[in-house]
Amino acid sequence: MKFSEKVAGKLNELLEKNYDAEKGYKFAAGKVEDANLHDFFISRANERYDFRKEIKSEIKKYGESPNEATSIEGDIHRAWMNLKASLSSNTEEALLEEAIRGEKTAIAEYEEVIKDTSILPTTANMLIKQKNRIVASLNKVKSLELQD
Repeated sequence: MKFSEKVAGKLNELLEKNYDAEKGYKFAAGKVEDANLHDFFISRANERYDFRKEIKSEIKKYGESPNEATSIEGDIHRAWMNLKASLSSNTEEALLEEAIRGEKTAIAEYEEVIKDTSILPTTANMLIKQKNRIVASLNKVKSLELQD
């Protein structure tokens, strides 16, 4: 496998995960009544859209093609969020718990790609900035959960 294919493959995995997160946050925004929580979820969805644009651009720099599909895992996770929210007496709390779980997973996935020494420094820097924003989002979600 060529260097560019290997790197693009890893970036495409992150691209897919960000697409999943964007859809998940939009889904969550549609399930809550609290305006602040709705705005938070929409803001996170928009952020993940921006991440996708950056990653797609980076994949193209490697001369490869970005994927534009969600993952089966992401589709299952959104179905689980829907079921959990419908069964929960506190939909917002259930969605916040799932957001926390998703953000922790995203951080681990980013760290896995960032530590790969075949990633160019400019790509790694972009991913570090995105990961740091996800960490900040995780901290915000945790604080929102504590307010409930």
